Amino acid sequence: MEEIKPIAMPGTHQSFLKFFKEKQIDKSFKILDVGAGHGAFTKRLYEMGYDTSACDLFPEIFNYKEIECKKVDITEKFPYEDNTFDVVIAVEVSEHIIDHEVFFKELSRILKPNGQLLLTTPNILSLKSRIRFLFKGFYYSFNPLELSNYDGLQHVASLTIDQYNYVAVKNGFKTADINIDKKQSTSKWLLFFIFPFIYINTKINKISTLHNTFRLLLGRLLILKFENDKNKNE
Repeated sequence: MEEIKPIAMPGTHQSFLKFFKEKQIDKSFKILDVGAGHGAFTKRLYEMGYDTSACDLFPEIFNYKEIECKKVDITEKFPYEDNTFDVVIAVEVSEHIIDHEVFFKELSRILKPNGQLLLTTPNILSLKSRIRFLFKGFYYSFNPLELSNYDGLQHVASLTIDQYNYVAVKNGFKTADINIDKKQSTSKWLLFFIFPFIYINTKINKISTLHNTFRLLLGRLLILKFENDKNKNE
């Protein structure tokens, strides 16, 4: 069978697969791959023995014949019943949508109580991203938008952890378990000089340290796990 190549930036699928395996997700769980693209990660899940479903805005580009890929506009209602899935994954999807309210609300609906949402997204809180914004006005992995292009492929939403938690909790999830794919070695020397100033400013102005942990300052990619509130149906 011809290799199915990921659409995500190099290394993303490998890092997410490592994270996924560390969670020791039960093989009996039903998993939905949202924004499945060509089907590279869907294929991995299927071959690992999971009951896997897939959806994408462009199902015609999905190349894994073992599974049907449904057409889904993730800014609208999903074509799945309530409490269908144990796990939903969204690799490099959330930065492509503006309406995260609908996205999280629908995922909460189709997930079972205590179900998990696992997503990856570029880490705009890294030192590299912050410096890029200072000089270019755009975060890491974000560029000027084509204002007449609505194909869903542009990076249009650069949310912080705080903002993700806000919309997630509002729509039935607990706050995120935060992970990164890897620490950027080229940022470590920057951290050595800048972190004392960040720390002092945080203390003086009584700012939450949420956005200024070593992991977030050095990480290239965010890997977030949200647990569906077990009391949502009570």
